[in-house]
Amino acid sequence: MARPDPRPALRLRRHSRLALLAAAFAFAPAALAQEPTRMGSGRHVYEWVHDWAKLPAGMTQLGPTHGGIVVDAKNNVYCAVNNDKVLLIFAPDGKCLGTWEKAQPEWGKQQGEHLHGLCLQKEGSEEFIYAAALGRKTAVKLTLDGKLVWEIGYPKESGIYQDPNGYNPTGIAALPDGGFVVADGYGTSWLHLYDKSGKYVKSFGGPGTEVGKFQTCHGLCVDTRGATPLLLIADRQSSRLQHFTLTGEPVKVWDQELRLPCVPNVVNGDGDVVIPDLQGRVTIFDKDMKLVTHLGDNADPTLRGNYGVPVEKWKDGQFTAPHGGTWDHDGNLYVMDWNVVGRVSKLQRVKSGK
Repeated sequence: MARPDPRPALRLRRHSRLALLAAAFAFAPAALAQEPTRMGSGRHVYEWVHDWAKLPAGMTQLGPTHGGIVVDAKNNVYCAVNNDKVLLIFAPDGKCLGTWEKAQPEWGKQQGEHLHGLCLQKEGSEEFIYAAALGRKTAVKLTLDGKLVWEIGYPKESGIYQDPNGYNPTGIAALPDGGFVVADGYGTSWLHLYDKSGKYVKSFGGPGTEVGKFQTCHGLCVDTRGATPLLLIADRQSSRLQHFTLTGEPVKVWDQELRLPCVPNVVNGDGDVVIPDLQGRVTIFDKDMKLVTHLGDNADPTLRGNYGVPVEKWKDGQFTAPHGGTWDHDGNLYVMDWNVVGRVSKLQRVKSGK
């Protein structure tokens, strides 16, 4: 009796093995692509959330991001854009909850009329956004749905401006007593103090490289980590931060580990400060202003501080030109790059022990 030919069965088994291997290799790149990029060190370790921001129907890009980013008490994220949407609001999962396009129809009709250097302030049971309206050359206070509370133009009382067009505010900090400070970062590098009624009080800073002077006082915040609240101000072109009293007297200069710091933000329960650095990375200092970590440092120097980097050159885990940054109430970090297309990224905090 003839033996059965084993070759068809062998060929079938070989084919099955090859099919399984092919399937494994086919799925491997997708699995690798979904593996989150991790960065940071110590208590500040994060995973980059790929394609976090989901755009509304009809929008193909966020729009130029040269503004600011803040988070409200519900962990919703407010991102200023330089187009007719004015500002977009995102849920923590990246879903777009709305825009300010209809709230302020007179804004955003031309490029340049946009909000810059946002600051979120809780007053009683309500939250407000303070901002420099860069294209309008004013400082504004707004409700979370975009309604204007007040708008203040250049400080004529200061005697600094012979031409009002020389005033180009970039940042604002709301003070604990209800007053506020406006930074003329793209103009004269003076800062202007107002009381809670919006009355001009004084100006301080001004152009220069010595302590207490600025080469682009780009952004600022109130630093409440010490015994006495202070202003922490980014002196961007001098590659440093400066501490001032709330009434405008210089206290201390911090010039370590910084390239072009944009705006400091102290909102984290660890007592740390996040500093978006226009030259391609985000820096975190502790309460003693010592380095904790750098995040997302771009490996390509030609992409750092570059407004025109196209989407195809973006990489998870690498920033191009961080311009704004803030934590939410769970310790997750949101960063806005200065970018013509519009880029906002979420870094998910990795809890210790994970």
